Amino acid sequence: MKMKTVVAVTLLCSLWSSLSAQEEKSKWKAGIDLVSSYVWRGLYLSNAAVQPSLVFESGGFSAGAWGSASFDGVMEADLFVGYTFGFGLSLGVTDYYFPSLEGGNDYFDISKESGSHIFELNGSYEISRLRFSANWVLNESRGAGSAGGDKYFEVAYAIGNITLFAGGGDGLQSLSRDLKLTNIGISATKELQITPSFQLPVTCSAIFNPDRERLYLVAALAF
Repeated sequence: MKMKTVVAVTLLCSLWSSLSAQEEKSKWKAGIDLVSSYVWRGLYLSNAAVQPSLVFESGGFSAGAWGSASFDGVMEADLFVGYTFGFGLSLGVTDYYFPSLEGGNDYFDISKESGSHIFELNGSYEISRLRFSANWVLNESRGAGSAGGDKYFEVAYAIGNITLFAGGGDGLQSLSRDLKLTNIGISATKELQITPSFQLPVTCSAIFNPDRERLYLVAALAF
């Protein structure tokens, strides 16, 4: 009986230590961004918006939700899952969903005729200050504008608090549906000292879309 008790206590202690260690490695993150306009990969999607996020991380694994609600009624609610390897490679899948304030765009409608989901494979590789990314849409969705097989590629280079980037794609990215350069720009981030113990990151970006001949200036506050 004493031996069983010792074994049981040992197992409980081991389980508790394992759970405690896992809890230290795993964490939930909640955040919210306020943006002056919502520009995605060089495409203007809406005016000023509130963009909340909820992310679970454990080691290299991450999963979560991200959304956008603009003041002109454009809505987005995304789910994603991914894994980052120790040598700089990241792989993942994202489900972009665009609900309608008028009651259409049902969540479980994933048909190409009326669905508003875009399912995309995401990949990136980061080495030092340089980051390459590639994205491929799996499905056709007339409600969301994807043709299926849509591609987007981007390269970014970080220098301190400055990031230079250039990207392009076909399908929903370009006017002609052919591969075009659609997203060239620069971003700078600064920490605003609100109180002695609280800083607020603000990012300003200048984004040019050569395909649509549009220039956007975007400011974002992160909480």
